[in-house]
Amino acid sequence: MKEFLAMAITPIFLQKSKKVVPYPTAIQWMKNYVQEIFDGKAAECLWFLEHPPLYTAGTSAKESDLFNPQNFPVFHTNRGGQWTYHGPGMRIIYVMMDLRKPHPTFPDHDIRAFIHKLEDWIILTLQQFNIAAEKKEGRVGLWVTDPVTKKEKKIAAIGIKLSHWISWHGIALNINPKLENYSGIVPCGLKEYGITSMHELGINTSFDMVDQVLCQAWQQVFVYSLKLRSPPSDLMVDQDS
Repeated sequence: MKEFLAMAITPIFLQKSKKVVPYPTAIQWMKNYVQEIFDGKAAECLWFLEHPPLYTAGTSAKESDLFNPQNFPVFHTNRGGQWTYHGPGMRIIYVMMDLRKPHPTFPDHDIRAFIHKLEDWIILTLQQFNIAAEKKEGRVGLWVTDPVTKKEKKIAAIGIKLSHWISWHGIALNINPKLENYSGIVPCGLKEYGITSMHELGINTSFDMVDQVLCQAWQQVFVYSLKLRSPPSDLMVDQDS
């Protein structure tokens, strides 16, 4: 019991970037940080940020699912999943946690349980905005039913990579991105489903408000508290692009 309580009050760092961060910059920083966690030199961390418009391909992506009439930059990644769009208006959440050790609400070395908790976290967050998001068997990410068309659409994407049981990459939650920018890909390889956002569902809110609810929901789902810190100096330069 004492061990559980110690885990429960251990904070996880949260850093928020106020300017958009180029994708290669974020990937290189995460790669280095994950190695530091593995070496016991750094604490677990969440990173809230935005990217400029771009497409990323996961390890299962098909080249035929990329059209890219906008000529956005394209990056092939080592995360799971297929094609995804990133851009302004999306809350990107990179999750760097050590799955070698047990956590209060999921066991060690259990990627499935970890991802289920990430899904629960976003579902609970969206519930606070009266959005009913759901998990769907055989489909990655979180889904809602469009109140007008009654069709299912994705509102949040999840793509996790493990390196020596340390997680990185993470979640993209659609707050108010340009949904037309998804037209350059087949999102997640699913032609029959659309993409939506909080804004399209009638929720006009700010990043600060979403972040506040994310932090509250995190403590409910994961138990850990979050300790805010400034991003490292190499991530605080003017990166608007």
